Amino acid sequence: MNSALVIIPTYNERENIEKMILTLMQLDFPMHVLFVDDGSPDGTATVIQNYQSQYSEQIHLIQRKGKLGLGTAYITGFQWALERSYDFICEMDCDFSHNPQDLKRLIDACQNHADVAVGSRYTKGGYVVNWPLHRKWMSQGAGVYVNCVLGLGVKDATAGFVCFKRQVLENLDLDKIQFVGYAFQIEMKYRAKQKGFTIQEVPIAFIDRVLGQSKMSLNIFNEAFFGVLKMRFN
Repeated sequence: MNSALVIIPTYNERENIEKMILTLMQLDFPMHVLFVDDGSPDGTATVIQNYQSQYSEQIHLIQRKGKLGLGTAYITGFQWALERSYDFICEMDCDFSHNPQDLKRLIDACQNHADVAVGSRYTKGGYVVNWPLHRKWMSQGAGVYVNCVLGLGVKDATAGFVCFKRQVLENLDLDKIQFVGYAFQIEMKYRAKQKGFTIQEVPIAFIDRVLGQSKMSLNIFNEAFFGVLKMRFN
């Protein structure tokens, strides 16, 4: 069993999925990948299945019926990973806003002294490409807000490019994680910190998606805003 797994939720990512699979399979370091597909009507899962015949040991797929949310996709993936012997469990987007080459840097951070390694846009050396100014302000403002309310101490609190040591996920009650959008990313970091685990930010270049449509919505933003208050006062 390979010691590292990356979980990638998918919904209508046919334009990106083939390139993502080939990129991951050609990495210089061994990785397994678990795709969690929410019944993509564009045939994303079919493309994944076609590559499973070639990379049967490395590529895994869970198919769910309907769009059930990012957070529940990751929880499903985490639980699947914990049933197996992976030491490092990563999460990443499918749209190449996260560079698969950076997975090694996150894993290295966890192999050294971090319990959770966050691919960060806002720590020293990190940056964002192709975002309009208002999107940068909103994202950075969210980080300031989260730290003011929760004292998280992570500049990129909503980051979705993360590596967890196995024992972090084993010590979190995954069934009690409440949120499904950006608030899910905040909650996972907050619960890890509450358990005493160390979080390290690793600088990355975040590049806005070129193909496909963003899943960002007002509901996701509202969940994050009010979810932070709910975390704090619960």
